[in-house]
This record gives sequence, structure tokens and C-alpha cells, in this order.
Amino acid sequence: METLAVEAVHLKRQFEKKMAVDDVSFIVEEGEFFGFLGPNGAGKSTTIKMLVGLLRPTEGTARICGVDMWQEPQRAKQMIGVLPEGMNLYDRLTSREFVRFSGAMYGLTKAETETRTEELLDVLDLLKDGDKMIIDYSQGMRKKTALAAAIIHSPRVLFLDEPFEGIDAISGSAIRDILRQLRERGTTIFFSSHILEVVERLCTRLAVISQGQLVAQGTVNELRALARVQDESSLEEIFLRTVGATNSANQEQAERRLSWLDR
Repeated sequence: METLAVEAVHLKRQFEKKMAVDDVSFIVEEGEFFGFLGPNGAGKSTTIKMLVGLLRPTEGTARICGVDMWQEPQRAKQMIGVLPEGMNLYDRLTSREFVRFSGAMYGLTKAETETRTEELLDVLDLLKDGDKMIIDYSQGMRKKTALAAAIIHSPRVLFLDEPFEGIDAISGSAIRDILRQLRERGTTIFFSSHILEVVERLCTRLAVISQGQLVAQGTVNELRALARVQDESSLEEIFLRTVGATNSANQEQAERRLSWLDR
């Protein structure tokens, strides 16, 4: 049996009285481009943090390529790259310094780190600003720097939480090309985004979480069947139906109006 890239086994995370993630289980096979969707506050980022070793589960197990993240964290983290939703970068480093630092932390040689850093800065259009401190960067430039640091070691599994937020169209195209090249080399990509058109275009399989629970998973066509929508329905329509944003709920939303705009 082939090793699975990601395994979430009965994951739970409770914050005081709130169960943010409630008994979530799924698998991601090696080489997949796996989409992880949900409304704001559904538990997406909490689940990702448990999978990558940033937040200990209240219950359950997270495995990366067969390695338990919480039993052997160093071994598991060596195999992953992470672009988190909230990026905590070293603001007083330059982009070039930060990416080099990441390469060194992942055990690359000095020569490998130097070559890969310059190539990444070039492809992500950061070369001319590579010696500016990160504190002076825009949100998009910070995100591209974090992405470069996440992939410099060619991870077996890459976790991306809202990678295209704040990214312009040209940089977005460059990032998609990089992700395509990574997949061609066998990297598994775990992708969370609210930009459903991008998710539909890139992902081979999806899972949907709502109110801390997994409510659907499968290919887009399989989710269409589960949601009982038409064959030509977009992922947005499938998503709204799956998480319970039904026609009646939409009508209720439409009836809530700003009174001062009706005057």
C-alpha cells in the first residue's frame, strides 16, 4: 500500500467551551492537489495548524507521509512547506536573507541555498527588492517571500492557506506555474482558499468543512452529485448548497437591508 501524503484521523480541537474542529478525518494521496474549503470560522485554519504542527489537537492524530506530526515533529516538519494564513516573518530581515535562512534551516548546502534563493526571487518578481527589509513590503510581497521560504527545500507536501490573497494577476500566474512544476516533481499540495474559481481550476479533489465538521469530500463532479445540483453548476453553487446556504437562507439575507440606502 502506498504511503498517504496527509492523514487526519478524528481530529478535534476545543477552545474553552467552543469545539472549533469536531472529529474531522480525511486522507490526501501523494501527488494530489487537494482543496480544503469552508466558510469563515468553519475550522479550516485550525485544522491546517494541527496538521502542520502549529497547534496540538485536543484529540486525534495528524500524519505526514506516514509520520505522526506530534510523535515525531522534527521528522514530519522536514517533509512539509507551509504558507500560513497569518504570516509571521522576520520583519528586520530582507527577503533574500529570510529565504536563505529558511534554506539553511532545512539543511540545504550554502551553494544550493544561494542558487535557489536567487531563482525564487527572480521568478516571484522580488529580485530588485530582495535587499529591502520585509517590514517595508506590501502584503503581496510578504506573501511571495513566505512562499519562497516554504518551497526552497522542495517539500513532499506543501500547505497553502490563502496563497493568492493580495497577489496581483502577474504574480498569481507565476505562482500557478511554480505549483504546476512542484506537482510534476511529485509534491502534494494542500490548498485552502476563498477564491473558488481558482480552487475549481487547480484542485483534483476537495473537502468541505462547516461548523467544525467535515460535510463533504470528493471530486467536483462527486460534490455536484452530493449537493444535488445541475451538471454545469459552478463550485460556488456546490459550496453554498453543501454548507447549508440554501435558497431560503439567501432570501432571508436579501431581505435584510440597510434602511438608510432605501431613502
